[in-house]
Amino acid sequence: MEMKKRINLELRNRAPEEVTELVLDNCLCVNGEIEGLNDAFKKLEFLSMANVELSSLARLPSLNKLRKLELSDNIISGGLEVLAEKCPNLTYLNLSGNKIKDLSTVEALQNLKNLKSLDLFNCEITNLEDYRESIFELLQQITYLDGFDQEDNEAPDSEEEDDEDGDEDDEDEDEAEAGPPEGYEEEEEEEEEDEDEDEDEGGSELGEGEEEVGLSYLMKEEIQDEEDDDDYVEEGEEEEEEEEEGLRGEKRKRDAEDDGEEEDD
Repeated sequence: MEMKKRINLELRNRAPEEVTELVLDNCLCVNGEIEGLNDAFKKLEFLSMANVELSSLARLPSLNKLRKLELSDNIISGGLEVLAEKCPNLTYLNLSGNKIKDLSTVEALQNLKNLKSLDLFNCEITNLEDYRESIFELLQQITYLDGFDQEDNEAPDSEEEDDEDGDEDDEDEDEAEAGPPEGYEEEEEEEEEDEDEDEDEGGSELGEGEEEVGLSYLMKEEIQDEEDDDDYVEEGEEEEEEEEEGLRGEKRKRDAEDDGEEEDD
């Protein structure tokens, strides 16, 4: 895909003035020059044109807010003075994998006063004797060359660190605002419902047990009452029988007395 068409695709219905990042990697530059990129991209801070067969920066528009420029794996061999004119606030420049051969080509970057990191990896210039020492002496404003400083300390990936810190802060804020995780309240409610059900089941079992105990108690009371009634009836019958025997005894006694009187007569 040609660079111009790729730019239109990357815009995604946005105006060029709204774009802060633009990635055009692996598209095709006609005649090795930049096409479709103009001064309207005035808020652009990050631009990547890796492996686009770019050979000239002459048509690079003014991008005063541009901080990071990726130009790796192209066929650029010179003309770097354009960068200081069109992108004066660059802090990171990647020219690795290009056709840069000597220090005089790189000398044009001295006017990029804010440049902190420069990549020339896989360029022929890296084969020069004392390459690193020469670059650090020539471009005294830079801190990192090919990812390392003069003491061979690796450059931190500030973008990733910022993203991670931002993500962690966002996660903390989201958790603080969101409260308990999703589903937590539902689980808690389900547990409460289960506890209520267990209590209801326990209560119903206890009620059934109490009911059984109450029934058995009442049945025992009724049986006891019936036994007491039977005892009372038996006692009453015995008393009646005793009274009847007493009456019969008195009657026999009177009959005997009557018989005695008759014999006397």
